[in-house]
Amino acid sequence: MRGLRTGADGFVLKPFGVVELIARVEAALGCSAERPKVAQQLVTIAGRRIDFSKREALMPGPNGAPDVAVELTEREVLLLAYLVANPERAIDREEFLRYVWKIDPKGLETRTVDMLVARLRERLADDPNPPAVIATVRGKGYRLATPPGHEPTSTEAPPDSALVLAAGAARDLRPGLE
Repeated sequence: MRGLRTGADGFVLKPFGVVELIARVEAALGCSAERPKVAQQLVTIAGRRIDFSKREALMPGPNGAPDVAVELTEREVLLLAYLVANPERAIDREEFLRYVWKIDPKGLETRTVDMLVARLRERLADDPNPPAVIATVRGKGYRLATPPGHEPTSTEAPPDSALVLAAGAARDLRPGLE
């Protein structure tokens, strides 16, 4: 009982099973064996079709070849969904840490966001000079280089419907809607 009084969220009595321990840890961390739903739709960003529910990006194949599916990690999907939900503004690292990683960034010195963005650019074949998917905003953070539906050659959806799809995908990731 002393542990609960000092701030613990729960406890496990000995002897305990590994399955119970894992279930309690996942519950405490907000994780589950089932991935949280980020989206049900495809969103096109600079010719790359992002399927949030499958955690993959469909990249155009070279010289008319079939599209190539690139698997994305859960964190990459969450970061992209957050950018899509906030298409017209630069997002600083602290905001990503708060809403994508769900951690308090106060006093935290980390390059985690930068490393994830670099890895995501590599997976999406996004040349940072000039970027087509994720742009660096000097002194601020990152933003979408090309908002969904604003591609010059896009015929899939008008801008508003693409943003509606993306906003639905990341509704839980918007600041102030916690």
